[in-house]
Amino acid sequence: MTTTAHMSTGDRHRTGSPVVSFTNVSKSFGDVRAVSELDLQLRAGETVALLGPNGAGKSSTLDLLLGLRNPDAGRVEVFGTTPQQAIARGKVGAMLQSGGLMEDVKVRELVKLACDLHPRAYPVDQVLEHADLRDIADRMVNKLSGGQEQRVRFALATAGANELVVLDEPTTGMDVSARQAFWGVMRAQARAGRAILFATHYLEEADAIADRVIVLHRGRVIADGSAAEIKAKAGARRIVFDLDGYIGEGALRELPFLSSLEISGRTVRIQSHDADATVHALYGLGLYPRNLEVAGLGLEQAFIAITDAATAEEAAK
Repeated sequence: MTTTAHMSTGDRHRTGSPVVSFTNVSKSFGDVRAVSELDLQLRAGETVALLGPNGAGKSSTLDLLLGLRNPDAGRVEVFGTTPQQAIARGKVGAMLQSGGLMEDVKVRELVKLACDLHPRAYPVDQVLEHADLRDIADRMVNKLSGGQEQRVRFALATAGANELVVLDEPTTGMDVSARQAFWGVMRAQARAGRAILFATHYLEEADAIADRVIVLHRGRVIADGSAAEIKAKAGARRIVFDLDGYIGEGALRELPFLSSLEISGRTVRIQSHDADATVHALYGLGLYPRNLEVAGLGLEQAFIAITDAATAEEAAK
């Protein structure tokens, strides 16, 4: 049992009514089902990573959450009301990949406009500081680099005291220091009890930042839990070792419980559903692996294993 003393900030806030609720939500575009009977809830204080391969329904899910599209079936509620009403009340901030920025204005002017429009705005200088934009506040928006544009989008998404912040690939184009500063601000937002939902292809960010990971596949949730729980769900372990001399790939592929095999020079990398049995069989072949390492999968390998298994299961139906 988790005690209060060991709870994360997110854990302590996961009580009461959900911030976001998807109930049996579906959305299609022509013959393509982007979101399929999706049930999902987010609560205050959670930092949630939304993962999935291209076409999994991440962007469509975010569009439905933000009221940019309406579901074909089911119900989406944000703070107990429609997404549009929640946004009009200043409860939601969003940083999306789609959509451009106003060009013929300075950075400060654009951020000030966002603050002026927000019902619970922060001071402009504070927003610029958090987004690391003070040094380029007087630069024209159309003169910014890709990473600088991302920081402006971040400033616009956090111009006021939102209770939910939605981020779509937020750190694309940012350098390492900008990414660290960005996530520092997001952690502070979560500690203040706000819900953070971000879609990303940077799985190391999801592993390091999120206290909950949701994996989508063809519009459905196929995994939902902490990063550690997602890794455990993959049900495989990683085996790495070096071999002296030549060994045929065919012999290694006969090892029991093998789910993947990669050979790079003398180094062999294996994923196995029973690492003990695989290593035992390896010695049984008369091989003597050097620098043998057996460890759990990283989030990236677990993500690939889970989505590959979902694809195989659907193909078998």
